[in-house]
Amino acid sequence: MTFPWLTTLVALPAVGALLVALVPTGRDRLAKLLAVGVATLVLLLTIGASLQFSVGGPRFQLTERYEWVGAFGFSWAMGVDGVALALVALTAVATPVVMVAMWHEAEDSGRRAKGFFALLLLLESMTIGAFAATDVLLFYILFEAMLVPMYFLIGLYGGPQRRYAAVKFLLYNLFGGLLMLAAVIGLYVQSIENGQGTFLRQDLVGIGIPESTQAWLFLGFMIAFAIKAPLWPFHTWLPDAAAEATPSNAAFLSGVMDKVGTYGMIALVLPLFPDASRTFAPVVVTLAVISILYGALLAIGQTDLKRLIAYTSISHFGFIVMGIFALTSQAGTGATLYMVNHGLSTIALFVVVGFMITRRGSRLVADFGGVAQPAPVLAGSLLVAGLSGLALPGLATFVSEFLVLLGTFSRYRVAGVLATVGIILAALYILLVYQRTMTGPARAETAAFPDLRGREVLAVAPLFALLLVLGFFPQTALDVIDDGVGATLAEVGVDDPEPVVPAQAAEGNQP
Repeated sequence: MTFPWLTTLVALPAVGALLVALVPTGRDRLAKLLAVGVATLVLLLTIGASLQFSVGGPRFQLTERYEWVGAFGFSWAMGVDGVALALVALTAVATPVVMVAMWHEAEDSGRRAKGFFALLLLLESMTIGAFAATDVLLFYILFEAMLVPMYFLIGLYGGPQRRYAAVKFLLYNLFGGLLMLAAVIGLYVQSIENGQGTFLRQDLVGIGIPESTQAWLFLGFMIAFAIKAPLWPFHTWLPDAAAEATPSNAAFLSGVMDKVGTYGMIALVLPLFPDASRTFAPVVVTLAVISILYGALLAIGQTDLKRLIAYTSISHFGFIVMGIFALTSQAGTGATLYMVNHGLSTIALFVVVGFMITRRGSRLVADFGGVAQPAPVLAGSLLVAGLSGLALPGLATFVSEFLVLLGTFSRYRVAGVLATVGIILAALYILLVYQRTMTGPARAETAAFPDLRGREVLAVAPLFALLLVLGFFPQTALDVIDDGVGATLAEVGVDDPEPVVPAQAAEGNQP
């Protein structure tokens, strides 16, 4: 029997959360050290699991399956392709980073740290489980269960409007989950009619669901994932949740947890409902373009630093969704890599902004100015994080954004052209916020701004290192992702568009 890598990655942070919660009251430092230790161990095990993954090998690897409710075809089934593995790795990197970065965040909110860190570990467990689940019902359970720890993280540790933001976050996502549950039941009924009665993704692909039924099931899954992502017009919960959550929770929410929505689109929606996916693709691409432009335009006008980053995420999620539903190998690979790169970039932005908010006691752009003089390392960190957000060549986000636009342009030319406007707008909102907060003469309130401390540098350094490595050497990540994306497009039944060659040039090449 092979080592159960994925089950261990799900179970370890859950057990760690329990141990942290059992730490005696008043021993907050011990609770924090234990939580970071568990998260670091999960990261090391993720690296070990990644080394077991064979590029060019079977589609799903590290597979495990244990019958749970055999009479109904429900099982604990785990397995990863390149797409899922990349997102599991992102989750494993993000968790210890946000813990170390926001070491005093719980105390700043006036509550005990052990509950805060225990909830973060529980959230990591459920997120990894969702990415690794190959049983659709198991995926749904984890998809819904992860709402609970995030609800409490926002509602207990957030800002002045935290209860409103937490309830709005929960209601939106529960509504999407209800639609998804109905679609999961409908999918199971279809499998029974085809003589299987299963929730296993591999068995559900290609079972011959009628096109009209596919359309309804597609909408049930797609609306749930569009809310989670979020995609315009289902996005309104994110700015409130990100603004009221603590910086580390906002980082995990936008950088990692919301990727479960876009992952569900590429891992479940496309292969399970291929006919409906091809039919609805132009509509989804249109919504994605609106998200790109809408999110970028609203980001430019924001006065709240955390709301600004939330709107940039809406814009970036538009690029990811557009790449998924462009239904080309370049765009699909770019969208998957974009999920990872956006996660690194957004976490870096929220973490650095969190350092600024902690020092200034305000999240308003107008309350900063001239910070680069007393805190040059902090200013440089914000600049690098911001440049990654606008996809500067040399940083990881450039590669993924370029692939998305290239692949989209080959099938949806107008959408590709309009989406490039989002790049220009990104330069505006990033450079404007940097100029307003960091440049110019130091204000009286920022003249004594402390620069980044050793612990804070330790937290952001891995993110910047990964953004540079994936920017200059993306091929290793692309090799892992390519096979999973190619297999998904084959399940949808689409091929890359043939290159368009001008008639005159074609005639000139005739022998």
